[in-house]
Amino acid sequence: MKIAIIHGQNHKGSSYHIGRLVVDQIPGEHEIKEFFLPRDLNHFCVGCYRCIENDADCPWYEQKNAIISAMEAADLLVFTTPTYCMAPSAALKSLLDLTFTMWMSHRPRGSMFRKKAVVVSASAGSSTAGATKGVAQNLFYWGVPEIYRYGARVQAKNWDSVKPKIKDKITKDTAKLARKLGKNKPPRVGIKTRFIFRMMVGMQKANWSASPIEKEYWQNQGWLGKVRPWKQA
Repeated sequence: MKIAIIHGQNHKGSSYHIGRLVVDQIPGEHEIKEFFLPRDLNHFCVGCYRCIENDADCPWYEQKNAIISAMEAADLLVFTTPTYCMAPSAALKSLLDLTFTMWMSHRPRGSMFRKKAVVVSASAGSSTAGATKGVAQNLFYWGVPEIYRYGARVQAKNWDSVKPKIKDKITKDTAKLARKLGKNKPPRVGIKTRFIFRMMVGMQKANWSASPIEKEYWQNQGWLGKVRPWKQA
């Protein structure tokens, strides 16, 4: 299995370790590529709108494309982020902002409709729901059909300080999740994704997109006809 791990932090804290626990417990051998933010993408979207016409015109294209290419090649996407103010880290949010053209409303990548993903977050004590939900929502609009979320309140300022009892529970939880992710079964695109995709087909046909470039993209993919990305090899 090819796995791309995007860490929404440079340091190897609790979120990092929990994400690695998930990956390391998936049965079999895997090809893993890891990215750390902001080390590997240290820019914010400036709203220049250039990517609407051409992704390569983004001022930060080189850094961004290295991550996107790894995600497109992967079977499984893993995102880790600390919970900061009940939300994902600014560095991870920046990546999501810089990839908004991958949403179904713009130029989605066909490969995303055939992937699994998991979003992991740790907090000292607050809810992790805001962090994992925000990232998972973006993945849904990329077209990813099978998305898992896992959050843990570690009650400590770093991984080394986490109590053994809490670590044991996290290990058991992540082992269960790893078994699900390791199943050799292709993800199934759900009704909601199919419905939204059909809406986007209608939008493109009606020329309601942000740019004629987007309609041309959809035409070239064959999606304005009967071709669907989740059925493509």
